[in-house]
Amino acid sequence: MTTPLFREDAYLRTCEADVASLNERGGIVLTRTVFYPTGGGQPGDTGYLELDTGDRIEIAATVYDADKKTIVHVPAEGAHLPETGTRVTAHIDWPRRYRLMRMHTALHLLSVALPFPVTGGQIGDGEGRLDFDMGDEALDKTAVIDKVNALAAGDYPVSAEWITDEDLEANPDLVKTLSVKPPSGSGTVRLIRIGGNVDLQPCGGTHVSRTSEVGPLALGKVEKKGKQNRRVRLRLEV
Repeated sequence: MTTPLFREDAYLRTCEADVASLNERGGIVLTRTVFYPTGGGQPGDTGYLELDTGDRIEIAATVYDADKKTIVHVPAEGAHLPETGTRVTAHIDWPRRYRLMRMHTALHLLSVALPFPVTGGQIGDGEGRLDFDMGDEALDKTAVIDKVNALAAGDYPVSAEWITDEDLEANPDLVKTLSVKPPSGSGTVRLIRIGGNVDLQPCGGTHVSRTSEVGPLALGKVEKKGKQNRRVRLRLEV
């Protein structure tokens, strides 16, 4: 198992690791990593692995293997593959990751401004969206973006905590998403808390440490998706 350093510190940009194995498709498995794998609506990290010789192996994507547990670093097409046991230094594309972190936190704030069940979502590089089961509820675009920006500017701390699977089962209201259930079965579930009581929900993704880091936001296109679903887009202004 790869030690996921990003889970304890999302601001780590590099780490040293050994190549634990190569999977059958040429994916690289490390003993530990700062690369976040695609999951929960957040894209996997890109970047490169640096060898002792100074050579680089460009990483085009990071995903989970078929077992949903092993983190695989997908090399760019034609890249030279390292041998098992090779020591590397992993470098993520930090500007991209930081934009994803800001947007991920921004979408949590959007779920506070629009307190409806979430039926889907996607975190993008500078833009993201959530789908809400709003029924016939009217959406005041100005009020929504004003609320989200006020929450972001509030400089609330963003922190992680853990509860047991049993605690989550006893508190189903913590889960806002209808289409994606938080991973369980390992005994504990990670929660992301914003402020004292601004927001608390299960999440395995990476976030900024304070909402002020999100920066100013703009509301993008709002669409009806089906009879009840409303798709709401946010984008980073800077």
